Amino acid sequence: MSENTTTTSTATPSRGLRKERVGQVVSTKMAKTAVIETTTRVPHAKFGKIVKQVKRFYAHDEEGKAQVGDTVLIAETRPLSKLKRWRLVEIIKH
Repeated sequence: MSENTTTTSTATPSRGLRKERVGQVVSTKMAKTAVIETTTRVPHAKFGKIVKQVKRFYAHDEEGKAQVGDTVLIAETRPLSKLKRWRLVEIIKH
């Protein structure tokens, strides 16, 4: 009377759910690491004026392709070191 139906559920999140950011490379002095600076414009909590928020991310750059001044896309990943939680996906503009 009852049919056996199997449902597939994924226990791990897909890569599509990971955060992505676009920013400028400000430093490549470390081995396999680039420092990316992102600028976000958000309204002030109390006064409503648009203010810039600048944040720095340490991203894993395996081949060392990124140069200072490049615009790059980074994606969230597992912790790779004390500070690195992002990886370089692509270089958008040299």
